[in-house]
Amino acid sequence: MAQEPVKYVNKKGQTYFLHKKMVTLKNGITRPIFFFARDIRDGSVAELPAGYEIVETERTGMPVLRKIK
Repeated sequence: MAQEPVKYVNKKGQTYFLHKKMVTLKNGITRPIFFFARDIRDGSVAELPAGYEIVETERTGMPVLRKIK
């Protein structure tokens, strides 16, 4: 059974799922980016990356990842 992706419900009651995608930067380095989407897509992530937490943007309530201080 596949693991459930990281799910977050914002202050407006909207549900978002965490995803990871590998991208190649202009300098040729490949690194992961994390993003939230309202639906489950390819690349969904089952747990938060180490050292990060979920916070909401103040105006829109969109979840984003932030490094833990």
